[in-house]
Amino acid sequence: TACAVPKLKLADCQYNLRQMISLAEKAWDQGVEVLLFPELGITGYTCGDLFFQRELQKNAVKALNSLCQWSDGKKMLLVVGLPLAINGSLYNCSALLNDGKILGIVPKTYIPNHQEFYEKRWFASAKSLNQTEIPIGSQAVPIGTDLLFKHVHREEFVVAVEICEDLWVPISPGSFHALAGATVILNPSASNEVVGKSDYRRELIRSQSGRCNAAYLYASAGFGESTSDLVFGGNAMICERGILLKELPKFNLGNELLICDIDVESLNHDRQMQHGFGDSVDLLNNRFYRTITFETSGTNDFDREVNPQPFVPADPNRRSERCEEIFNIQTIGLATRLAHIGNAPMVVGISGGLDSTMALLVCVSVCDRFGIPREKIHAVTMPGFGTTDRTYDNAVALIKGLGASFHEISIVAACTAHFKDIGHPIDLHNVTYENSQARERTQILMDLSNKLGGIVIGTGDLS
Repeated sequence: TACAVPKLKLADCQYNLRQMISLAEKAWDQGVEVLLFPELGITGYTCGDLFFQRELQKNAVKALNSLCQWSDGKKMLLVVGLPLAINGSLYNCSALLNDGKILGIVPKTYIPNHQEFYEKRWFASAKSLNQTEIPIGSQAVPIGTDLLFKHVHREEFVVAVEICEDLWVPISPGSFHALAGATVILNPSASNEVVGKSDYRRELIRSQSGRCNAAYLYASAGFGESTSDLVFGGNAMICERGILLKELPKFNLGNELLICDIDVESLNHDRQMQHGFGDSVDLLNNRFYRTITFETSGTNDFDREVNPQPFVPADPNRRSERCEEIFNIQTIGLATRLAHIGNAPMVVGISGGLDSTMALLVCVSVCDRFGIPREKIHAVTMPGFGTTDRTYDNAVALIKGLGASFHEISIVAACTAHFKDIGHPIDLHNVTYENSQARERTQILMDLSNKLGGIVIGTGDLS
């Protein structure tokens, strides 16, 4: 998928068409399957009262037909914006093109008329549209906000469109599209730049992709729009399930293309697992959708960064916050359990490694935060055949330094007798050799816990 932000000239539909074709050719050469252009990209968003000019309206449709002809033989879904006059009203629309055909037209539902926006001066809402088809050239083209575009060969690849302000309302059209089956939501936009707005907009798009369990493509108008009232930075981003995959730097002066792979199979998988999503379908309230099929060729090239550490933030500050959150979750979880069983003694095995150290620190945190003496932590080191001086010394120093009750119980004699009982050579270091030691340590901790009337604090095994 890709978002395109072309430079434009206001009301010069042929110039804008050339920029679109230039970007579309680059996208086609790189195997892009879905290409999104900004809101009203054929004319420009800031044409003002020129939108009422019949000549501009005709030129916009002419450019649309030319772009449609260019797409003939190219199995790529193109989404472009233009004004369309229908029954005496003007609508802010997005047209979806594929392989020489106009598949459908989606009009904007929520028309902003507040603060710096006065779009109702020119455009009517999709709510006032009472037609389901309009003629464009020789085609009868479906029109409405009830359109889903489904890939011929991949049933989980379903595209829907909401336009700019549609996203900013409490329950957006895109939310209903997702409940109806859309896994990829496209938003052609013309969002101006105000100090602080960029961060809010990014979070809005990211959270919408998370709530809808969908991929979300956003492309906003850029260089060439009028600066009489507003400045447009050409923002574009691609999000998936609440994660920002890629974002285009703003304030570019030329044609820009943002390309990123999305995983629609994974989206479909997550929706099946998340029962709350399926339970929300009744919110559609008799909203019926028409489904239009499309086909793409694409490429098998992989264009997406895979984070080898998806749960470890790269930013040091966020990483510290994440670690503190993990620690606090464990602390409160253990404290809650102890409160239920009368603050019983805690028994924890200490090897000198990372996992048991973490478990001991959580125990200490519980004691300190809830006024429990640290002596109620019974920390046990259980040296075995492979215990080194370094890990042993670390374990002893840690236990004594934190003020926990210290226990040392060797497992060597017990495991030697066990190997003799089962006829296992003591010098054969296989899975039996390793697991026997682990089970002996578990038995010691369990039995000591029973003796003390306590609870065993389990540790991880990642280190």
